[in-house]
Amino acid sequence: MASSLEAFKAIVGAPGVRGKKVSAMSKDGSTAFIRSIISTEQESKEAFYVLDLGAVEALFDKWNRNLPMVQPFYAVKCNPNPAFLGALAALGSSFDCASKVEIESVLSLGVSPDRIIFANPCKAESHIKYAASVGVNLTTFDSKEELDKIKKWHPKCALLIRVKGPDDGSARCPLGAKFGALPEEVAPLLQAAQALRLTVTGVSFHIGSGAMQFIAYREAIAAAKLAFETAARLGMPEMHVLNIGGGFTAGSQFDEAASTVKAALQDYFPNEPGVITMAEPGRFSAESAFTLATNVIGKRVRGDIREYWINDGIYGSMNCILFDHATITCMPLAGSSNGCDPTCKAARSYDSTVFGPTCDALDTVLKGYRLPELDVDDWLVFPNMGAYTAAAGSNFNGFNTSGILTYLAYSN
Repeated sequence: MASSLEAFKAIVGAPGVRGKKVSAMSKDGSTAFIRSIISTEQESKEAFYVLDLGAVEALFDKWNRNLPMVQPFYAVKCNPNPAFLGALAALGSSFDCASKVEIESVLSLGVSPDRIIFANPCKAESHIKYAASVGVNLTTFDSKEELDKIKKWHPKCALLIRVKGPDDGSARCPLGAKFGALPEEVAPLLQAAQALRLTVTGVSFHIGSGAMQFIAYREAIAAAKLAFETAARLGMPEMHVLNIGGGFTAGSQFDEAASTVKAALQDYFPNEPGVITMAEPGRFSAESAFTLATNVIGKRVRGDIREYWINDGIYGSMNCILFDHATITCMPLAGSSNGCDPTCKAARSYDSTVFGPTCDALDTVLKGYRLPELDVDDWLVFPNMGAYTAAAGSNFNGFNTSGILTYLAYSN
């Protein structure tokens, strides 16, 4: 985007956003914005999300400034909110889809199929046939059996061999146990693709979601280089795509990860300007753009412990605690009980337990967390709730995660 103004116009006019109310919000004004929603639009006191489209733009710009040589293909599984996807599409992002439904959702936003990679190494045949029918012509594989399916249902599809990197980078969610060809499997798989007359255009890897040790990117890029050399030795057409996967976070660690990637690309692919490098960021793009507001629906005092029930929990958005190994935080909004000091900065705090709304004791969101004295109808606000939250929630006990509303804002 040439300017922030042009980016803003593109985002508010994007499919998924166009026609919806987008409120202006100062960069540090999320608390005031949430309070305004509560007072004017939340008579039923249901939980809700705030999506900051300005943060989406800032993160996309941060990616392009730090890794300009790497085209982002946002991992839709992380958060498939239509307004969020539409904003990313308007900014120029491409997309990593893992299923027919994800491909359909991206195509419905007007994204061309050449901006989609079907990045699931093991796909149902019906999904492969669908990809072929809509022109999604790039996918990944790591087994002979997958090649057989692709040969039968989508023989013109370009392929990336997914290799297992040497290490999962102490990732929050490792992936190597499920996906990726071992070093000794690379040559046989490339030969199998040759025999089936399928086109392998490059190499893919993923060091794991929420990586912590970024040397893993370097080791995986080195492994990818070996796969490139193996293909050349077998006399295959020259490969020209390198997919470095995901694992990125948007915090201070991103600079270190980006620096490691840039150095490794320079060391292992220094004189290959024809190589297209792509990545599959999910958490990087989504996590900090979403804030969740929940209503306190119940309270119990036991000695010095305060116990609260809120109307979202482990079976809903906070499933990230179990499945994504997330550590979440919250802040109080005590508009009901403490209107003069709604953020309770001057209030005494207590060891507190926060439960979700279901009838399962597993549905415990926080324990031993310091909170001020709150009352029923006060609120707890959770920042950084965009990654693997609503996307993986359920309808258990009749609490419908997919029914949680999202309000759109645009911070300066």
